Amino acid sequence: MSNKTLNLNALLYQYMLSVSLREPPVLKSLREETAKLPSHEMQISPEQGQFMAFLIELIGAKKTLEIGVYTGYSALAVAFALPCGGRITACDINAETSAIAKRFWQKAKMEHKIDLILAPALETLNDLIARGESNTFDFVFIDADKQNYFNYYERSLSLVRPGGLILIDNVLWSGRVADSTNHDSQTEAIRSLNQKICEDKRINMSLLPLGDGLTMVRKR
Repeated sequence: MSNKTLNLNALLYQYMLSVSLREPPVLKSLREETAKLPSHEMQISPEQGQFMAFLIELIGAKKTLEIGVYTGYSALAVAFALPCGGRITACDINAETSAIAKRFWQKAKMEHKIDLILAPALETLNDLIARGESNTFDFVFIDADKQNYFNYYERSLSLVRPGGLILIDNVLWSGRVADSTNHDSQTEAIRSLNQKICEDKRINMSLLPLGDGLTMVRKR
């Protein structure tokens, strides 16, 4: 028993994966290919992808939104969990990494569930709201440029239905949010959003030390 979250060393982390991770081979291949990229640290952990898929099944999600696709691991994990007819609206601006994503979505035969929109995410979110899609999404995952996190959060809160979930990645930011001497723009943006979410009466929330920190928000 412990009165605080365990600090996972490499040995314990590998043990955890060995007794819990159920990663489809195509997801593993995507993760291994992404690991070769200079920006590979942007990849979510496999246990986080599995957790997201678990949540999709738990709430019976059918219509989801992803803000920040990178090489497509999280979208593919969610796509596997979605029922027939389930859809992901996926927002990104990087054609090169999105091409990797699309290749693996096709390999997994999941591309029919994912609508990739290559445009600034705020434009896409504003378009969705303008088209009357507020309160229609079951699940949103935010993992994009940090300076816009608050804007993404507010738009997502409009788009998600009451009882729906919003997941926000990188909220612990490798510990930098707790360093009072760190005032770079990305750290300040995440720090500010964390405080706003904690005080937001429109939602229920829980911050988990999963991956680089994952905040779960449930719209009331």
